[in-house]
Amino acid sequence: MGLASSVAALAQVPARIAPVKIGVLNDRSGVYADISGEGSVVAARMAVEDFRQQARDLAVEVVAGDHQNKPAVGAALARVWYDREGIDAIFDVPTSSVALAVHQVTRERNKVFVDSGAGTADLTGPDCSPNTVHWTFDTVALANGTGGAMVKRGGDTWFFVTADYAFGEAVQRDTTALILRNGGKVLGSVKTPFPASDFVPYLRQAQASGAKVIGLANAGGDTIGAVREAARLRLTEGGQALAGLLIFSSDIHSLTPKVAQGLVLTEPFYWDLNDATRAFSDRFARRFGGRKPTAAQAGVYAGVIHYLKAVAAVQGADDGARVVAKMKELPTEDPLFGKGTIRVDGRKIHDMYLFEVKKPAESRSEWDLYKTLATIPGTEAFRPLDQGGCPLVAKAAQAQADGVRP
Repeated sequence: MGLASSVAALAQVPARIAPVKIGVLNDRSGVYADISGEGSVVAARMAVEDFRQQARDLAVEVVAGDHQNKPAVGAALARVWYDREGIDAIFDVPTSSVALAVHQVTRERNKVFVDSGAGTADLTGPDCSPNTVHWTFDTVALANGTGGAMVKRGGDTWFFVTADYAFGEAVQRDTTALILRNGGKVLGSVKTPFPASDFVPYLRQAQASGAKVIGLANAGGDTIGAVREAARLRLTEGGQALAGLLIFSSDIHSLTPKVAQGLVLTEPFYWDLNDATRAFSDRFARRFGGRKPTAAQAGVYAGVIHYLKAVAAVQGADDGARVVAKMKELPTEDPLFGKGTIRVDGRKIHDMYLFEVKKPAESRSEWDLYKTLATIPGTEAFRPLDQGGCPLVAKAAQAQADGVRP
């Protein structure tokens, strides 16, 4: 499933297409910098280079910005980019609260937003947009993966340590729903500031609850800090399990298998999945200080590739809703996520993977971090289309019933 085969039909891009300008907006210096940051910019530029090998007449510029994990900053920068700097599409945007803000601005300006770094499933829920694609993962898929696995293993009582922001609330909500559906109980939860510097008092509350599973509803530097403190407190030695509801390979690399061994997690991408992911990851590492790409960075690469296919197909990037409609119409295919689809609600569908962190003795190299426990088909991992409350779904169904294209 090489890139060349997936874009060959679009190789002849008319020279009259205006240059395309895309922005990679993320956290470049804070708790999510390793997850996305400059690595996502590298991934976007690699995507542009790879696409232009087949579509040489399409000029694309990539710019980068730091939203500082603040919704007001992200929304303001999005407006400046769209209104003054000619940005056609924004990619990445970790931090769900920032993603939701950029999502709204993008719709107002009729541009394109392809999110790969934020988790909230609300992006494809009641407030879904014809201008947004949610590419990499979401809180429902994380709940179905990690939450489902822990419940099946007997972890039927939970206590959540939850970051006090949109993602933390969403992943706790969606994991709680799964636990209750499967006959489990949530014994309690505690909110932590974002970012947090001391997790000990919150982990002590979780420990005192007696819950079989302590769910970490946070990400990035917060997750790393919580796992390290849990190891120092020897929580798992007391019989409680630790569930990281959003963990990236960069987090495990920072923690090391010695600290994180046995942790169960869900990701949509891992550099060592197959020959194609390994080949891309080796190229990426040569450009980015030896680091392997995270799932968020892989999502930027794949999202940019598919966006450019749609721009080439509609012969322009001016009408964001039209470009996103074409993205939904075209099947997705790239070396990192394989073949997939984008639903009418904007949810990108692909397999998810349940991983377990290797023991130090099992790890053969610095980035040899995971062993695969299960492949979760995309149709099982993500929320069913009719359960999200997205108005675009009903509109599309009505259009189909009327015999017209939505």
